[in-house]
Amino acid sequence: MSLTMYQASIPSFLRMLDNLSAILDKAATHAEVKKIAPSIYVNGRLTPNMFPLSRQVQIATDMVKGCAARLAGIEVPSYEDNEVTFSELQARITKTKAFLESVSAAQIDGSEDRQVKVKFGSRELSFLGQAYLFDFVIPNFHFHLTTTYAILRHHGVEIGKKDYTGNY
Repeated sequence: MSLTMYQASIPSFLRMLDNLSAILDKAATHAEVKKIAPSIYVNGRLTPNMFPLSRQVQIATDMVKGCAARLAGIEVPSYEDNEVTFSELQARITKTKAFLESVSAAQIDGSEDRQVKVKFGSRELSFLGQAYLFDFVIPNFHFHLTTTYAILRHHGVEIGKKDYTGNY
């Protein structure tokens, strides 16, 4: 049996968003226990010229909601990108998960050859559905998840590989 586009995307996206949510919960608890302002983590970066944790989470959620919508041939939901607290980031994750769960396998399956266009400012990228999922979305999604994880580890939050990968 072959793997469908839906099977290769939505279940994994949902699982990793759950793991991201759990990591953010651990960070919020760590901040409270250590009496550290949560904004230190939410605004944290690994280096001055990179996006802060809040933007990493925003981009990760944008990647998967955009993917689901584009592969399904429906409008991509627009979020304001104004989250500045752990609870606001958690709400964004919850909203993203709800959207992903609203997209059916029937809408996504068969999208391997669907033309997908993605705009970044004045630049537009064009893909076929399968390449968009495997070559663009999945690597970018995991990059921003990993960067979020690394920022929190850098700031002393006690998380490990199992927090990133989740329980099996």
